[in-house]
Amino acid sequence: MSPDHCPLGSTSVDIRAGSRESLRHHGDADLVPGHLDFAVNVQGDGPPGWLRQRLADALPRLGSYPTVAADLAARTAVASRHGRSPEEVLLLAGGAEGFSLLPRLGARAAAVIHPSFTEPEWALQEAHVPVTQVLLEDPYCLGSAAVPESTDLVVVGNPTNPTSMLHPAEEILALRRPGRIVVVDEAFSDAVPGESESLAGHSLPDVLVLRSLTKTWALAGLRCGYALGSPEILDRLQVGRAHWPLGSLQVEAIAACNAPDAVAAARDHAVVLGRWRDGMIRRLRNIGVAVHLPAAAPFLLLSFPDGELMRGHLRERGIAVRRCDTFPGLGPDFLRVAVRPRQQADALIDAMKEIL
Repeated sequence: MSPDHCPLGSTSVDIRAGSRESLRHHGDADLVPGHLDFAVNVQGDGPPGWLRQRLADALPRLGSYPTVAADLAARTAVASRHGRSPEEVLLLAGGAEGFSLLPRLGARAAAVIHPSFTEPEWALQEAHVPVTQVLLEDPYCLGSAAVPESTDLVVVGNPTNPTSMLHPAEEILALRRPGRIVVVDEAFSDAVPGESESLAGHSLPDVLVLRSLTKTWALAGLRCGYALGSPEILDRLQVGRAHWPLGSLQVEAIAACNAPDAVAAARDHAVVLGRWRDGMIRRLRNIGVAVHLPAAAPFLLLSFPDGELMRGHLRERGIAVRRCDTFPGLGPDFLRVAVRPRQQADALIDAMKEIL
Protein backbone atom coordinates (compact mmCIF):
# COMPACT_ATOMS: atom_id res chain seq x y z
CA MET A 1 0.00 0.00 0.00
CA SER A 2 1.57 3.27 -1.05
CA PRO A 3 1.50 6.30 1.27
CA ASP A 4 -0.86 8.00 -1.22
CA HIS A 5 -3.56 5.51 -0.21
CA CYS A 6 -3.17 6.14 3.52
CA PRO A 7 -5.52 8.35 5.52
CA LEU A 8 -4.17 11.74 6.48
CA GLY A 9 -4.35 11.20 10.20
CA SER A 10 -4.93 8.88 13.11
CA THR A 11 -6.61 9.11 16.48
CA SER A 12 -4.70 9.45 19.74
CA VAL A 13 -6.48 8.24 22.84
CA ASP A 14 -5.13 8.73 26.35
CA ILE A 15 -6.21 5.62 28.28
CA ARG A 16 -4.69 6.18 31.74
CA ALA A 17 -8.02 5.40 33.36
CA GLY A 18 -9.34 3.00 30.73
CA SER A 19 -10.38 -0.60 31.11
CA ARG A 20 -7.51 -3.07 30.69
CA GLU A 21 -9.16 -6.48 30.86
CA SER A 22 -9.33 -6.99 27.10
CA LEU A 23 -5.59 -6.29 26.70
CA ARG A 24 -4.86 -9.69 28.19
CA HIS A 25 -7.04 -11.63 25.75
CA HIS A 26 -4.95 -13.71 23.34
CA GLY A 27 -5.69 -16.24 20.63
CA ASP A 28 -5.27 -19.28 22.85
CA ALA A 29 -8.37 -18.17 24.79
CA ASP A 30 -10.43 -18.59 21.61
CA LEU A 31 -9.20 -22.15 21.03
CA VAL A 32 -11.36 -25.07 22.13
CA PRO A 33 -9.52 -28.39 22.54
CA GLY A 34 -10.09 -30.53 19.49
CA HIS A 35 -11.15 -27.65 17.25
CA LEU A 36 -9.36 -26.83 14.02
CA ASP A 37 -7.05 -24.01 15.05
CA PHE A 38 -7.10 -20.76 13.11
CA ALA A 39 -6.95 -18.70 16.32
CA VAL A 40 -3.28 -19.17 17.26
CA ASN A 41 -0.46 -18.17 14.93
CA VAL A 42 1.96 -20.97 15.86
CA GLN A 43 3.07 -23.01 12.84
CA GLY A 44 2.42 -26.69 13.52
CA ASP A 45 1.78 -28.74 16.65
CA GLY A 46 5.39 -28.87 17.80
CA PRO A 47 8.99 -28.28 16.75
CA PRO A 48 10.52 -30.22 13.86
CA GLY A 49 12.29 -33.50 14.52
CA TRP A 50 15.82 -32.11 14.36
CA LEU A 51 14.99 -29.48 16.97
CA ARG A 52 13.25 -31.99 19.24
CA GLN A 53 16.35 -34.17 19.07
CA ARG A 54 18.64 -31.29 19.94
CA LEU A 55 16.49 -30.41 22.93
CA ALA A 56 16.38 -34.07 23.97
CA ASP A 57 20.17 -34.24 23.79
CA ALA A 58 20.32 -31.31 26.20
CA LEU A 59 18.16 -32.99 28.86
CA PRO A 60 21.08 -34.61 30.73
CA ARG A 61 22.43 -31.10 31.43
CA LEU A 62 19.34 -30.03 33.34
CA GLY A 63 21.02 -31.00 36.61
CA SER A 64 23.30 -27.98 36.21
CA TYR A 65 22.47 -24.29 36.20
CA PRO A 66 22.48 -22.49 32.84
CA THR A 67 26.02 -21.41 32.07
CA VAL A 68 27.51 -18.11 30.96
CA ALA A 69 29.18 -19.98 28.10
CA ALA A 70 25.85 -21.29 26.80
CA ASP A 71 24.31 -17.84 27.04
CA LEU A 72 27.21 -16.34 25.09
CA ALA A 73 26.99 -19.08 22.45
CA ALA A 74 23.30 -18.36 21.91
CA ARG A 75 23.85 -14.60 21.79
CA THR A 76 26.69 -15.11 19.33
CA ALA A 77 24.42 -17.18 17.08
CA VAL A 78 21.76 -14.45 17.15
CA ALA A 79 24.35 -11.73 16.57
CA SER A 80 25.84 -13.58 13.62
CA ARG A 81 22.41 -14.00 12.07
CA HIS A 82 21.66 -10.28 12.20
CA GLY A 83 25.13 -8.79 11.72
CA ARG A 84 25.26 -7.48 15.28
CA SER A 85 27.64 -7.98 18.19
CA PRO A 86 26.79 -10.35 21.07
CA GLU A 87 26.65 -7.31 23.37
CA GLU A 88 23.65 -6.11 21.36
CA VAL A 89 21.66 -9.29 22.09
CA LEU A 90 19.55 -10.11 25.14
CA LEU A 91 17.98 -13.55 25.39
CA LEU A 92 14.32 -13.54 26.41
CA ALA A 93 11.74 -16.02 27.64
CA GLY A 94 9.67 -15.30 24.54
CA GLY A 95 9.12 -11.90 22.98
CA ALA A 96 6.44 -11.26 25.62
CA GLU A 97 9.11 -11.08 28.32
CA GLY A 98 10.64 -8.20 26.40
CA PHE A 99 7.37 -6.29 26.73
CA SER A 100 7.29 -6.95 30.47
CA LEU A 101 10.75 -5.37 30.75
CA LEU A 102 9.85 -2.15 28.91
CA PRO A 103 8.91 -0.19 32.07
CA ARG A 104 12.54 -0.48 33.15
CA LEU A 105 13.45 1.96 30.39
CA GLY A 106 11.96 4.70 32.57
CA ALA A 107 9.54 6.19 30.05
CA ARG A 108 7.58 9.21 31.23
CA ALA A 109 4.98 8.90 28.46
CA ALA A 110 4.50 5.98 26.06
CA ALA A 111 2.55 5.49 22.87
CA VAL A 112 1.40 2.18 21.39
CA ILE A 113 0.38 2.19 17.74
CA HIS A 114 -2.85 0.21 17.24
CA PRO A 115 -4.44 -2.05 16.15
CA SER A 116 -1.58 -4.23 17.40
CA PHE A 117 -0.54 -6.82 19.93
CA THR A 118 -1.78 -5.61 23.32
CA GLU A 119 0.78 -7.09 25.72
CA PRO A 120 3.17 -4.06 25.54
CA GLU A 121 0.37 -1.73 26.59
CA TRP A 122 -0.62 -4.03 29.42
CA ALA A 123 2.94 -4.10 30.77
CA LEU A 124 3.31 -0.33 30.62
CA GLN A 125 -0.05 0.28 32.27
CA GLU A 126 0.76 -2.18 35.03
CA ALA A 127 3.87 -0.10 35.77
CA HIS A 128 1.73 3.06 35.81
CA VAL A 129 3.37 4.50 32.71
CA PRO A 130 0.93 6.89 30.97
CA VAL A 131 0.03 5.34 27.60
CA THR A 132 -1.50 6.94 24.53
CA GLN A 133 -3.20 4.67 22.03
CA VAL A 134 -2.44 5.87 18.50
CA LEU A 135 -5.29 4.36 16.50
CA LEU A 136 -4.59 3.93 12.81
CA GLU A 137 -7.48 3.93 10.40
CA ASP A 138 -7.97 1.41 7.60
CA PRO A 139 -5.67 0.65 5.72
CA TYR A 140 -3.55 1.05 8.91
CA CYS A 141 -0.58 2.80 7.30
CA LEU A 142 2.07 3.90 9.74
CA GLY A 143 2.79 7.10 7.85
CA SER A 144 -0.50 8.48 9.19
CA ALA A 145 0.37 7.89 12.86
CA ALA A 146 -0.12 10.99 15.00
CA VAL A 147 2.31 10.19 17.82
CA PRO A 148 2.46 12.95 20.46
CA GLU A 149 5.82 14.71 20.36
CA SER A 150 6.11 14.42 24.15
CA THR A 151 6.21 10.62 23.94
CA ASP A 152 9.59 9.15 24.87
CA LEU A 153 8.70 5.48 24.16
CA VAL A 154 6.83 4.27 21.06
CA VAL A 155 5.83 0.64 20.38
CA VAL A 156 4.95 -0.58 16.89
CA GLY A 157 4.53 -4.05 15.39
CA ASN A 158 6.05 -5.05 12.05
CA PRO A 159 4.40 -6.95 10.50
CA THR A 160 1.53 -5.92 12.72
CA ASN A 161 -0.77 -8.28 14.55
CA PRO A 162 -3.67 -8.55 13.64
CA THR A 163 -3.73 -6.40 10.48
CA SER A 164 -0.91 -8.33 8.73
CA MET A 165 0.41 -4.92 7.64
CA LEU A 166 4.14 -4.66 6.86
CA HIS A 167 5.33 -1.10 7.41
CA PRO A 168 8.25 0.33 5.42
CA ALA A 169 11.37 0.52 7.58
CA GLU A 170 11.80 4.19 6.77
CA GLU A 171 8.36 4.96 8.23
CA ILE A 172 9.35 3.28 11.50
CA LEU A 173 12.64 5.16 11.57
CA ALA A 174 10.70 8.38 11.02
CA LEU A 175 9.25 7.89 14.53
CA ARG A 176 12.66 8.58 16.07
CA ARG A 177 13.11 11.75 18.10
CA PRO A 178 15.84 12.96 20.49
CA GLY A 179 15.29 11.27 23.84
CA ARG A 180 12.79 8.74 22.45
CA ILE A 181 13.15 4.95 22.18
CA VAL A 182 11.31 3.17 19.39
CA VAL A 183 10.40 -0.45 20.16
CA VAL A 184 9.63 -2.68 17.17
CA ASP A 185 7.78 -5.94 17.74
CA GLU A 186 9.11 -8.23 15.00
CA ALA A 187 7.56 -11.44 16.34
CA PHE A 188 6.50 -12.45 12.81
CA SER A 189 9.33 -10.94 10.80
CA ASP A 190 10.90 -14.34 10.11
CA ALA A 191 7.66 -15.30 8.32
CA VAL A 192 8.23 -12.52 5.76
CA PRO A 193 10.31 -13.65 2.78
CA GLY A 194 13.75 -12.09 3.08
CA GLU A 195 12.64 -10.43 6.35
CA SER A 196 12.10 -7.28 4.32
CA GLU A 197 11.59 -4.06 6.29
CA SER A 198 13.19 -5.61 9.39
CA LEU A 199 15.35 -3.39 11.58
CA ALA A 200 17.01 -6.32 13.31
CA GLY A 201 20.28 -5.71 11.48
CA HIS A 202 20.42 -1.97 12.25
CA SER A 203 22.63 -0.92 15.17
CA LEU A 204 20.86 2.23 16.36
CA PRO A 205 21.12 3.73 19.85
CA ASP A 206 17.39 4.44 20.14
CA VAL A 207 15.75 1.43 18.43
CA LEU A 208 14.94 -1.79 20.29
CA VAL A 209 13.81 -4.82 18.27
CA LEU A 210 12.01 -7.73 19.91
CA ARG A 211 11.94 -11.10 18.15
CA SER A 212 10.12 -14.35 18.86
CA LEU A 213 11.01 -17.91 17.90
CA THR A 214 7.85 -19.49 19.24
CA LYS A 215 5.69 -19.07 16.13
CA THR A 216 7.82 -20.36 13.28
CA TRP A 217 9.36 -23.18 15.33
CA ALA A 218 6.23 -24.15 17.34
CA LEU A 219 7.92 -23.43 20.67
CA ALA A 220 5.09 -21.54 22.36
CA GLY A 221 5.35 -23.77 25.41
CA LEU A 222 9.09 -23.21 25.80
CA ARG A 223 9.06 -19.38 25.51
CA CYS A 224 12.03 -18.36 23.35
CA GLY A 225 12.95 -14.96 21.96
CA TYR A 226 15.49 -12.18 22.10
CA ALA A 227 15.99 -8.43 22.01
CA LEU A 228 18.35 -6.51 19.75
CA GLY A 229 19.49 -3.08 20.84
CA SER A 230 22.32 -0.97 22.11
CA PRO A 231 24.21 -2.37 25.15
CA GLU A 232 23.04 0.67 27.14
CA ILE A 233 19.35 -0.06 26.47
CA LEU A 234 19.80 -3.78 27.15
CA ASP A 235 21.55 -3.01 30.46
CA ARG A 236 18.57 -0.91 31.52
CA LEU A 237 16.17 -3.73 30.63
CA GLN A 238 18.02 -6.11 32.94
CA VAL A 239 17.99 -3.99 36.09
CA GLY A 240 16.40 -6.15 38.79
CA ARG A 241 15.92 -9.09 36.45
CA ALA A 242 16.06 -12.51 38.08
CA HIS A 243 19.28 -14.49 37.99
CA TRP A 244 19.10 -17.35 35.42
CA PRO A 245 16.06 -15.80 33.72
CA LEU A 246 16.09 -18.52 31.04
CA GLY A 247 16.42 -22.25 31.46
CA SER A 248 18.97 -24.37 29.64
CA LEU A 249 16.48 -25.71 27.10
CA GLN A 250 15.39 -22.19 26.18
CA VAL A 251 19.00 -21.11 25.64
CA GLU A 252 19.66 -24.25 23.59
CA ALA A 253 16.59 -23.64 21.42
CA ILE A 254 17.57 -20.02 20.74
CA ALA A 255 21.04 -21.09 19.64
CA ALA A 256 19.62 -23.87 17.47
CA CYS A 257 16.99 -21.73 15.74
CA ASN A 258 19.56 -19.08 14.85
CA ALA A 259 22.05 -21.49 13.31
CA PRO A 260 22.54 -21.00 9.55
CA ASP A 261 20.65 -24.17 8.56
CA ALA A 262 17.67 -23.21 10.70
CA VAL A 263 17.62 -19.66 9.36
CA ALA A 264 17.67 -21.04 5.81
CA ALA A 265 14.80 -23.40 6.65
CA ALA A 266 12.75 -20.54 8.10
CA ARG A 267 13.46 -18.49 4.99
CA ASP A 268 12.17 -21.31 2.79
CA HIS A 269 9.08 -21.77 4.94
CA ALA A 270 8.30 -18.05 4.67
CA VAL A 271 7.99 -18.52 0.92
CA VAL A 272 5.63 -21.47 1.45
CA LEU A 273 3.56 -19.41 3.88
CA GLY A 274 3.33 -16.70 1.24
CA ARG A 275 1.86 -19.17 -1.24
CA TRP A 276 -0.62 -20.47 1.32
CA ARG A 277 -1.59 -16.89 2.20
CA ASP A 278 -2.09 -15.85 -1.41
CA GLY A 279 -4.27 -18.90 -1.99
CA MET A 280 -6.39 -18.19 1.07
CA ILE A 281 -6.80 -14.53 0.11
CA ARG A 282 -7.98 -15.42 -3.38
CA ARG A 283 -10.45 -18.03 -2.25
CA LEU A 284 -11.81 -15.99 0.65
CA ARG A 285 -12.45 -13.03 -1.62
CA ASN A 286 -14.10 -15.34 -4.15
CA ILE A 287 -16.77 -16.24 -1.60
CA GLY A 288 -17.30 -12.59 -0.66
CA VAL A 289 -15.13 -12.26 2.46
CA ALA A 290 -13.49 -8.87 2.98
CA VAL A 291 -9.75 -9.44 3.52
CA HIS A 292 -7.52 -6.62 4.64
CA LEU A 293 -4.77 -6.00 2.09
CA PRO A 294 -1.86 -5.80 1.74
CA ALA A 295 -1.07 -8.77 3.97
CA ALA A 296 2.45 -9.95 4.80
CA ALA A 297 2.16 -12.03 7.98
CA PRO A 298 1.09 -15.64 8.64
CA PHE A 299 -2.44 -14.46 9.45
CA LEU A 300 -5.21 -12.45 7.82
CA LEU A 301 -7.62 -9.83 9.13
CA LEU A 302 -11.17 -10.44 7.89
CA SER A 303 -14.33 -8.39 8.30
CA PHE A 304 -17.98 -9.47 8.11
CA PRO A 305 -21.40 -7.86 8.33
CA ASP A 306 -21.79 -9.81 11.59
CA GLY A 307 -18.51 -11.13 12.93
CA GLU A 308 -20.02 -12.62 16.06
CA LEU A 309 -22.51 -14.62 14.02
CA MET A 310 -19.69 -15.95 11.83
CA ARG A 311 -17.50 -16.80 14.81
CA GLY A 312 -20.32 -18.71 16.46
CA HIS A 313 -21.12 -20.53 13.21
CA LEU A 314 -17.49 -21.63 12.86
CA ARG A 315 -17.30 -22.68 16.49
CA GLU A 316 -20.34 -24.93 16.02
CA ARG A 317 -18.43 -26.61 13.19
CA GLY A 318 -15.32 -27.14 15.28
CA ILE A 319 -13.26 -24.25 13.92
CA ALA A 320 -11.60 -21.68 16.17
CA VAL A 321 -10.78 -18.15 14.96
CA ARG A 322 -9.46 -15.12 16.82
CA ARG A 323 -11.98 -12.48 17.85
CA CYS A 324 -10.65 -8.97 17.27
CA ASP A 325 -12.82 -6.71 19.38
CA THR A 326 -10.10 -6.91 22.05
CA PHE A 327 -7.68 -5.04 19.75
CA PRO A 328 -7.98 -1.26 20.17
CA GLY A 329 -9.40 0.23 17.02
CA LEU A 330 -11.26 -2.90 15.90
CA GLY A 331 -14.72 -4.23 16.68
CA PRO A 332 -16.68 -7.50 16.84
CA ASP A 333 -17.11 -7.71 13.07
CA PHE A 334 -13.38 -8.36 12.61
CA LEU A 335 -11.83 -11.81 12.87
CA ARG A 336 -8.23 -12.96 12.49
CA VAL A 337 -7.38 -16.29 10.92
CA ALA A 338 -4.01 -17.99 10.80
CA VAL A 339 -2.57 -18.95 7.42
CA ARG A 340 -2.81 -22.72 7.07
CA PRO A 341 -2.16 -25.38 4.39
CA ARG A 342 -4.74 -26.02 1.67
CA GLN A 343 -6.59 -28.88 3.35
CA GLN A 344 -7.17 -26.93 6.57
CA ALA A 345 -8.03 -23.78 4.66
CA ASP A 346 -10.63 -25.76 2.71
CA ALA A 347 -12.45 -26.62 5.94
CA LEU A 348 -12.52 -22.97 7.02
CA ILE A 349 -13.66 -21.61 3.67
CA ASP A 350 -16.31 -24.29 3.17
CA ALA A 351 -17.75 -23.53 6.60
CA MET A 352 -17.83 -19.80 5.82
CA LYS A 353 -19.59 -20.45 2.53
CA GLU A 354 -22.43 -22.15 4.40
CA ILE A 355 -23.43 -18.94 6.19
CA LEU A 356 -22.45 -16.46 3.48
